[in-house]
Amino acid sequence: MNQTADSLIAGFDHALRTVTGAARASRANPGLRAEDAVLSPQEQRHSAGLMRVNHVGEVCAQALYDAQGRFAHTAALRRQFALAGQEEEDHLAWTAERLRELNSRPSLLNPLWYGGAYLLGVVAAKLGDAKSLGFVVETERQVEAHLAGHLEQLPAQDGRSRAIVTQMAADEVAHGAAAGALGAEELPAPVKQAMRAAAKVMTSVAYYL
Repeated sequence: MNQTADSLIAGFDHALRTVTGAARASRANPGLRAEDAVLSPQEQRHSAGLMRVNHVGEVCAQALYDAQGRFAHTAALRRQFALAGQEEEDHLAWTAERLRELNSRPSLLNPLWYGGAYLLGVVAAKLGDAKSLGFVVETERQVEAHLAGHLEQLPAQDGRSRAIVTQMAADEVAHGAAAGALGAEELPAPVKQAMRAAAKVMTSVAYYL
């Protein structure tokens, strides 16, 4: 009973830190190595919108990995989700810091994003480890494409945002590869299409809210 209570408290604390922007990074923010160039008001708003979308993606990643790790069937998989989750928390902290530098804020809908992603993570985990890993592979594949698009859209002189997104992309590639090596099962095409549709809604809303 005590272990269950401790687990619930830890889970609630993790969720609260995630949605309130109180994440802690274990690695230095790569954006701090880049020059903080002067952006026009329009460029600053655009960079902030894109980084808010990226921050929401990391809120969802925290929820997904926490849920999938909690309900994974093997200790090895739980360790992998914990490791990936820590790197995703770095991304969460970095994007939150960049939003502050851009005089902007995280999404107002973060509790909604977190709750929905956590539910998806539970469903994926309950389908078995192979399908849960397949969900990770496809998620990371779509995130890679999404980040590549942001590198094309970010103002050329916004070196800090670009440095953060570049490191995030490298980490996502590694997470997808690790999930594949652990025995991920390819997801059906309709599931992939549904994931892309849901991501499009999320990114469109999060850019503004």
